[in-house]
Amino acid sequence: MNNDLSLLMEENLAQVWSQRDAFARLRSIQTIYTADSTLYHVGHKITGHKSINESVNHVLENMPSEFSFFKLKPVVINNNMGRLLWGMGPNKESIVATGMDIAVFKDGKIESLYVFLD
Repeated sequence: MNNDLSLLMEENLAQVWSQRDAFARLRSIQTIYTADSTLYHVGHKITGHKSINESVNHVLENMPSEFSFFKLKPVVINNNMGRLLWGMGPNKESIVATGMDIAVFKDGKIESLYVFLD
């Protein structure tokens, strides 16, 4: 189960946060997140697939088009929570920002995602 949850967090980084196509991203969100999932940024809270998609879209619109998110260390799972340390940039060797995602899981999906920017 821990490997499945680790993979889910990695898929979230690649298929949601690095996906520029909003329609494809929404399909991934529907697979990765629970229907009533909540996304927390510092000072920002939204709930539901459509709102999460719009929030991620806003983040991506404010990033250079060649930037993506990259996993920097192995995902750590502790019971129903996971931690993923990430970097953002044109490639893994040229990271310009770092942060951390903390996920709370329910029934094998992300129920809550807390995003921290360093």
